[in-house]
Amino acid sequence: MKKYAAEFVGTFWLVLGGCGSAVLAASVPTFGIGFLGVSFAFGLSVLTMAYAIGHISGCHLNPAVSIGLFAAGRFEAKELPPYIAAQVLGGLAAAGILYLIASGQPNFALDGFASNGYGELSPGGYSLCAALVCEIAMTAIFLFVILGATSKNAPAGFAPIAIGLCLTLIHLISIPVTNTSVNPARSTAVAVFAGSGALAQLWAFWVAPIVGGVLGALIYKAIGKEQD
Repeated sequence: MKKYAAEFVGTFWLVLGGCGSAVLAASVPTFGIGFLGVSFAFGLSVLTMAYAIGHISGCHLNPAVSIGLFAAGRFEAKELPPYIAAQVLGGLAAAGILYLIASGQPNFALDGFASNGYGELSPGGYSLCAALVCEIAMTAIFLFVILGATSKNAPAGFAPIAIGLCLTLIHLISIPVTNTSVNPARSTAVAVFAGSGALAQLWAFWVAPIVGGVLGALIYKAIGKEQD
């Protein structure tokens, strides 16, 4: 149970740190951190938790990562349901706390609540096709970096830095397109509070990251198999 609890806590921190920065700090007058700050917040949340719980659960924090690791032969199928359940529940707990904090402001408005979307719900108005391609490509690269950085042949101790910076770069690229998911648990957590529009589009942010995760794993296996 310790590894499931670790995934719960880790995903809790990812959503609270990443989505919290978007909801509470991104557009604060004068001191707002903007897209750049939010991108680093997501990267730092993964980096810090990778060092904190990587030795306990592997620090997946993401159903697409767990499924991708399974596709790469580094994770057992029997572990997928409890890992994914812990990730989703951890994200929902963080989103609930974030809602309580954010709603304490006098002029509180949901305003998307850091949810993901396409079309009218895309920050840049990008289409469904653009959103799907973006999420698949970004998640594929994310898995590729995770597998390479955690390879037994990679420099020891540096994987969290590479993974955290990769997630930062992913957000820098794709926030304007989908508000960046690459993580179904993160998307589900805030969609529940954001309302029916985000919930109606949530399917895309389960399908695309999972497809991307599997694709990234297969590409890495083709390139890195001999070295691993």
